[in-house]
Amino acid sequence: MTKYEMLYILDTTLSDEAKEAIIKKFEDLVVKVGGAVEGTDRWGVKKLQYPINYKTEGYYVLMTFEAPNTIVAEMKRVAGITDGIIRRMVTKR
Repeated sequence: MTKYEMLYILDTTLSDEAKEAIIKKFEDLVVKVGGAVEGTDRWGVKKLQYPINYKTEGYYVLMTFEAPNTIVAEMKRVAGITDGIIRRMVTKR
C-alpha cells in the first residue's frame, strides 16, 4: 500500500453538514478499498490565489491516507462528479 495526500477545496456556500458529508464520503471511499485514513485536517476558509468559477474563497481540506494505487483514479473521478468541490489534487507522499 502507498501513502497519499489529497487536498481539496470545497465551496464556501455549502452548509457545515454538506461539507462534513463530502469529507466522510472520501474517508469511506478509502476504507472501502481496504485503505486506512491517517488524518483529515480541516484548514478552513482561505482566500484563493485566483478566482475559480467567480469564487475568491474556498474551504480547504487535507486528507492523508494509505491505500492501493488503484484508488487514485477513483478518487479523482468521484471528486470530479461531486457538487461542491472546486479543485482537488492527489499526491504520493
